[in-house]
Amino acid sequence: MVKLSVVVPFFNVQTYAPDTLTSLRANAREDFEFLLVDDRSSDGTLRLLERAAREIPGAVLIGHERNEGLATARNTGLDAARGQYVTFLDGDDWLAPGYYGRLVAAAEELGCDFLRTDHVTVTGRNRAVRRAPVPRRAEVLDPRDAILPAHRTTSVDYPYAWAGIYHRRLLDRGLLHFPHGLRTAEDRPWIWRLHREAESFAAIGELGVFYRRGVATSLTQIGDVRQLDFIRAFDQVIAETAEDKDAELLLPKAVRTYCAVISHHLGSLGRFEPEVARTLKSMSAGALRRMPQDVLDEALASMGGDRAALLRRLRRRRPAPPPAPGTGTGAGAPEVAA
Repeated sequence: MVKLSVVVPFFNVQTYAPDTLTSLRANAREDFEFLLVDDRSSDGTLRLLERAAREIPGAVLIGHERNEGLATARNTGLDAARGQYVTFLDGDDWLAPGYYGRLVAAAEELGCDFLRTDHVTVTGRNRAVRRAPVPRRAEVLDPRDAILPAHRTTSVDYPYAWAGIYHRRLLDRGLLHFPHGLRTAEDRPWIWRLHREAESFAAIGELGVFYRRGVATSLTQIGDVRQLDFIRAFDQVIAETAEDKDAELLLPKAVRTYCAVISHHLGSLGRFEPEVARTLKSMSAGALRRMPQDVLDEALASMGGDRAALLRRLRRRRPAPPPAPGTGTGAGAPEVAA
């Protein structure tokens, strides 16, 4: 019986993949499987994965015929997963030795649908611990209760799929797959759905994932049109939350977070290609006009200051439609508090 399935997408990360693969070897166990999904890499990544599939116990190589993006690559791994538990790792990050064994032990002890964990961010030679924003630790909680309050950073603002472990019953219920084709912010609809629909979760202080920031090939560092997929991601969050039985309570949080992310991107327009920057402004105007306007008014009033003034001006612009689904790779949304 497979106890744990680890889904690890790779795309053109030959510089970093050796560290990732070495750390998987240091976590290998006879009842673990590592699903290495190559998203049609064009550098030397595939050769590294082919060797890993021969040498790392439990490693299985799965290849895409064309580049599909991080969300779809994760889904490919999920479709092949056989484990009682599932987790994720990105192809440019790495693990502490024995981390997955400790994570599985904690999941079995607590017996909940999913666990969230802290992680270590790595920027060059600098490292910092990032805590999951759940104050009560090693205690089984209701995931819906961790969405609010709207004005504070909560568990839905910590969307990293690899910062946790998930029981197979969530996969069987269809709660672990990602929106197909999203190239950035793919974790945002995912974490919101998980917190709305799962029945139990807990947060623990286990440290073991080392998350690289500032990687040149990451979409968080690239100012091209793929970055605009955050609009589609948050449109989905708003639409699904609006259908929830507690929509009146939850929508202010979703709208406020969406506004914060739009403001974040507008505050760094200089890193975008000029045409993409113009499109970002127009599409953000459209996004603001699609939000529930009464909820948006309240969110802007609570934000105050320059951010709110900027968003009010933007809302008066002629909007553009949301981006169409595309192909490419993804790297998660920027770290933005509500």
